[in-house]
Amino acid sequence: MQCEIYHPFQCLADLMTIIEKKGRDLRKKKMVVSWAYAASYQKPISVPQSLILQMPRFGMDVVLAHPPEFKLMPDIVNAAQEQAKKFHTGFEIISDPNGMEKAFKDADVVYAKSWGAMMTTEDANEGAKIIDKYKHWITDEKKMNLAKDDSIYMHPLPADRDVEVASAVMDGPHSVVFDEAENRLHAQKAVMALTMA
Repeated sequence: MQCEIYHPFQCLADLMTIIEKKGRDLRKKKMVVSWAYAASYQKPISVPQSLILQMPRFGMDVVLAHPPEFKLMPDIVNAAQEQAKKFHTGFEIISDPNGMEKAFKDADVVYAKSWGAMMTTEDANEGAKIIDKYKHWITDEKKMNLAKDDSIYMHPLPADRDVEVASAVMDGPHSVVFDEAENRLHAQKAVMALTMA
């Protein structure tokens, strides 16, 4: 279930996938939540907002990277900072037109996803113009090589191939996107079992 602010089922499936790939102890694992270019439409901000809220609770150091026009809701960012402080984890924001490379450095988990410039403008045409300034924000092999050798690439799907993410990354050895998609089913069944049993 997804709303304009949160996407809890996706976030649960993402956590399940990270634990499967990285183990139960996620302390000091670096997760990059990065904006990515996509030309199709202004996508919701619910996935990145859910990720920055949840992952510090499980010990992950979170880096949120985006061009300056792609901020998330201030209340959500403040809550994420509070979560990081409470659970003694890192939370860094890189709001730089060319900040993708810095963010990816030594990452354990790369989660690159497009979202719209809703906090900058409500006008769809203006938002599209802003998005077009950042076509270089694609997750490609060069950027993935900045992450750790055993890093994983995640995306909630569907992804705009060779726009948002290079096919070589999407189909490459770091990609766990199909395991992640499968885990949506399991996470949702678990919630149903807890709430309907």
